Amino acid sequence: MQASLEQLSQVIVFAGLETADQISLQPHTLLQRHPKGEIILHEGDHLPAKLYAVVSGSIQITKTATTGKETILRALAAGEIFAAPALLGNGISPATVTAESDCEIFTIERDALLKAIQQNPEIALRMLMIFNTRIQLLHETVHGLVSERAIVRLARLIQYFATESGTKSSPQGTSLKVKLSYYRMARSSGITYEECVRLIKSINSVVAYSRGGQITILDTQKLDAIASGEID
Repeated sequence: MQASLEQLSQVIVFAGLETADQISLQPHTLLQRHPKGEIILHEGDHLPAKLYAVVSGSIQITKTATTGKETILRALAAGEIFAAPALLGNGISPATVTAESDCEIFTIERDALLKAIQQNPEIALRMLMIFNTRIQLLHETVHGLVSERAIVRLARLIQYFATESGTKSSPQGTSLKVKLSYYRMARSSGITYEECVRLIKSINSVVAYSRGGQITILDTQKLDAIASGEID
């Protein structure tokens, strides 16, 4: 099934395109639905020459080390693109992509995308900005894993998701809209599940954890201080 024009316009790199440009891309799209938990791409898969984009729902990107340890690299929501090697690299998936919730993914054939870029270079600029931002985030993550204390990495992770996924006010404080289980936080910050539980409990006056992964920031200033390494 093809993506609709509305679905095309929801993807960041195609937002604001003229209707005629969207119509020219539409026949080269393929829309697929994936239930929560389904693996969309396996690490090491050979990828067809296409652009991948999240239309609805969210996905999780993970990488497995030679030791078997799995780390969450990032989570992407509707409007985001992924699997850059399919377009710009060797065509091998560098990580595993899993449906974090029921989601819709569409792909666009590379030749059609390149033709659209020739007509509207803004598409390529938006793609480069997205990939550049991700490279910077990856660099910061790697630097943090080798140089920062675990509590600092954990505080920065909470800050990241507060900014990336948004927050909402609650009677206790500021709650993250995304759910972060101990398991997910541990895998994202390079620590063990047990250490994650211990660290969250050690700052229970700053951050509250509720069953199901609801994170509430009780003291924003203290969380900032922990994330900057000013206090333990």
